[in-house]
Amino acid sequence: MSSSRVYNVLFLCTGNSARSILAEAILARLGSGRFRAFSAGSHPRGEVHPLALGLLRKSGEETGGLRSKSWDEFARPGAPIMDFVFTVCDSAASEACPLWPGQPITAHWGVEDPASIVGSLEEQRRAFARVYSVLEHRIGLLSSLNVEALDRMSLRRRLAEIGKEGRR
Repeated sequence: MSSSRVYNVLFLCTGNSARSILAEAILARLGSGRFRAFSAGSHPRGEVHPLALGLLRKSGEETGGLRSKSWDEFARPGAPIMDFVFTVCDSAASEACPLWPGQPITAHWGVEDPASIVGSLEEQRRAFARVYSVLEHRIGLLSSLNVEALDRMSLRRRLAEIGKEGRR
């Protein structure tokens, strides 16, 4: 992997309305210039969760281009070739994913689904904030990695370790 390269990263979850969207926005900020962020879902809800958008705006993240979309968009000819693919929910990790062109390095970075929290609005907001915090920590570790200095096996192992960071 060349040091002048920008690495394409795809975050996957089932609905592509909360977790993967949060990760896409966080990496767009933290990985600017080194990583290009994307997100998708196996069964996209078709809209970004309003609490995800609210939290991203409150955190100063760019939200303009965010949308809920199918992972099929990234398996088609002409789609960006992914260098890394991270599942952020357990159900997407257990699904049969499309064959990604370019043989990206994959890892599971599962976090709870804040959109599934039943409770008060404040409890729901806290759940989104917890997930945001875990993802921001993991993505910070990713963006600080010297990707070019690691062989594929070492990189895969380190990415798996990062996926265990901040588990709750």
